[in-house]
Amino acid sequence: MTGSQRGFTLIEVIVALSILSVAVVASIQGFAQGLRLLKLSGEHQRATLFADQKLREVVVPKEGREEEEDRDAGFTWERVTTAVETPELVTDGAAESPWKVWQIAVRVRWAERRQVEIATLRTVSSTPDETTETGTTDAGSTTPQTSTGRRGAPSRPSVGPAAPPTSPRSLSTPRSRERTR
Repeated sequence: MTGSQRGFTLIEVIVALSILSVAVVASIQGFAQGLRLLKLSGEHQRATLFADQKLREVVVPKEGREEEEDRDAGFTWERVTTAVETPELVTDGAAESPWKVWQIAVRVRWAERRQVEIATLRTVSSTPDETTETGTTDAGSTTPQTSTGRRGAPSRPSVGPAAPPTSPRSLSTPRSRERTR
């Protein structure tokens, strides 16, 4: 080649195209990874909201374990309710506390090994005079209904805004955890 000839050789063009192709492939993989993470984030958010819904369905806690699969949502959920020992709530001279503390934990699983767990502590009055039953509204949300402790007395809906029969103080410790194996 003489000094008056200008241009690129075939090798220079091939090297430039290979560098460009590596950059394009890397950017496409970056976008694909971003889309996968966006999908996972959406699933995690849906599972957290689903777990919160299952946690709020408990109006009157009863010790035990429930497990069910919701095929529409694509989740399997488990709710465990346990009574928490609280000797510091017992007042002087009383045999037991007027309050009972419950731990309610909901674990939602989806896909292969994905899961979210939410747990809370709920303080409930343990007065034997009134019991509370769970009623369901048309939209599927639960509302408490109060009934007297008398036998045969019809239950009447509570007046005013629906509120769960908890104490004014409710301890709450939500935690979220995702585990992959």
